[in-house]
Amino acid sequence: MRERAADGPESPPNILDVRGLAYAYPDGQQALYGVTLAITQGERVAVLGPNGAGKTTLMLHLNGIHLPGAGSVTVAGVTLAAGDRPGKDALRELRRRVGLVFQDPDDQLFMPSVREDVAFGPANLGVRGPELQRRVEEALDSVGMLEVIDRPPHHLSYGQKRRVALATVLAMRPDLLVLDEPSSNLDPAARRELAEVLTALPVTMIMVTHDLPYALQLCERSVILDSGMIAADGPTPTLLRDAELLARHRLELPEGYGVPAG
Repeated sequence: MRERAADGPESPPNILDVRGLAYAYPDGQQALYGVTLAITQGERVAVLGPNGAGKTTLMLHLNGIHLPGAGSVTVAGVTLAAGDRPGKDALRELRRRVGLVFQDPDDQLFMPSVREDVAFGPANLGVRGPELQRRVEEALDSVGMLEVIDRPPHHLSYGQKRRVALATVLAMRPDLLVLDEPSSNLDPAARRELAEVLTALPVTMIMVTHDLPYALQLCERSVILDSGMIAADGPTPTLLRDAELLARHRLELPEGYGVPAG
């Protein structure tokens, strides 16, 4: 945790504290090498990197889908460390605190109606009756999709599905929102609409993305992950103005795209 300066205001607490995280897949492929990363409450951080950098592996550690081979992951006071064998209750609590939105919304939408999809998570936590209805409606309203509450998800456009998938996570009221390539396969209008929704959400956010302009628009801080290690960590505009850094880690801005100074 960050400590309070002698005569200054108290710093926000760390929502995420990753320390020395290493992980190898069963086939022996080493995906992460001693990753250390802290994110404070209210931050919005983009995780950037080429394919195979370890971004998805890191993301899947944040809610216990993968367990650390070495080191630890702490989210809002809940810790998973190497050697732990967490029970169902511990994993359920971690997954309540970490809202993971997958790249393909069809991986998260499987019920007959939008209402049932958004209610599924909180209902599994024991939320019932008027409180469950309130959570569903608030989550859908926060993503601008309340009007489709009784429609089948498969009747929605891809951009609408993306926002409903986000609502299914927000209904759980997570401490940390983790988004995997949120802008992928969206047309320009849907991309803009999702950005407006994400900008308005009062939640700590990690965005795993190849979309550097989207990272610049939504995240004040970025981390570059490459070959399973953190290669750079700093203000997003500073990193994106460093052409040599981007080239070294196989990251590219769209041709002609300029990062504003400031």
